[in-house]
Amino acid sequence: MSPKKHLEVVDLRGHACQVYEPAQRNPHGWSLIFLHDVDAAGLEGREAYLEQFARHGLPCIAPKSGRSWWTERIWPGFDAALSAEQYVMDHVLSYAAEQWGSRPTQIALLGIGMGGQGALRLSFKYPNRLPIVAAMSPAIDFQLAYYDEDELALPAIYAEPEAARQDTATLHVHPLNWPRNIYFACDPADDPWFASAERLKMKLSALGIPHDADMQTTAQGRARAYSELMAAKALDYVAERLERERLRVAP
Repeated sequence: MSPKKHLEVVDLRGHACQVYEPAQRNPHGWSLIFLHDVDAAGLEGREAYLEQFARHGLPCIAPKSGRSWWTERIWPGFDAALSAEQYVMDHVLSYAAEQWGSRPTQIALLGIGMGGQGALRLSFKYPNRLPIVAAMSPAIDFQLAYYDEDELALPAIYAEPEAARQDTATLHVHPLNWPRNIYFACDPADDPWFASAERLKMKLSALGIPHDADMQTTAQGRARAYSELMAAKALDYVAERLERERLRVAP
């Protein structure tokens, strides 16, 4: 059976979420939260990822937030009173706990593009609740999209590009409190996001924060091909880190 047949849309507090249920779920309560890119397609057309979810027995919830950039700012295009960040932290995490019995160390955060930077940013802000993060092609310096003609959210929620820059994932890195499991990957031919991923890597390295990053693999700038190419590597990392957290002895 195709993994896509296990994908459905549910209403969670008035917003649509895609939910993937593997035919055989892992026995440890592990689950995923997937944050979509600017196209808001979510898991549609992401068969390479669905296949990996199936291989590892990982159920997944993918909230739909439009072009929200997954920030804590209110963007009416998503909700007039609830930010995309608050929605994930208050409602999506609760869904994973109620449906799959997933505690924080049993949940991994995965994102692509806009969702990649959102995943990193949320994990840096809430490292104890989201200790496992994997980001593909993260659009970290999202202030660079501020003046794009099709950009709606950023000018609505930030007064200027500098205000957006101050809210990027890199500036939310805390030198003494970080997620234990950080993975991100960016195609060297991905302009302009590769440079911001490099800056994040340099900052983490300078602070001595453990992380894994693939900054060499390329699909010659073809975003969709790169995303598909990296699916197995990203989910292998997630599964390995979920197992590491399971075996970890709390201090």
